Amino acid sequence: MNELFRKFAHTVSQIVGTSWIFILAVTVVVVWAITGPMFHFSDTWQLVINTGTTIVTFLMVFLIQNTQNRDARAIHLKLDELIKGVKGARTGFVNLEELSDEDLDRLQKEFERLHRRENHSRHQVKNEADAAKKR
Repeated sequence: MNELFRKFAHTVSQIVGTSWIFILAVTVVVVWAITGPMFHFSDTWQLVINTGTTIVTFLMVFLIQNTQNRDARAIHLKLDELIKGVKGARTGFVNLEELSDEDLDRLQKEFERLHRRENHSRHQVKNEADAAKKR
């Protein structure tokens, strides 16, 4: 069942992400708007577009979420492989998505400190190089 849904979700996401489907959606809305006077802008006329868009939106949420979950998982696996393959990389970063928000915040602050320190070192080296050129 999961494999069938995965294939279905992938196929639908590929199709609905095209410009043709957007044009079709715009056309449906335009046709609906044009028919308003014919139906005297009745409650039923309004209910048609409201019901249709609600059903489509409701179903698309699940398809989009499935596709995003798969994409995120694939990206994490690719990044994990790169981390494992880089000499000196901290392999503890594999599966970071499993950490708590507090742990992720600590890591982010650590990288911000490293970034500031690296920028400071670069500026210091540049200033020393500039000073040496002037001598």
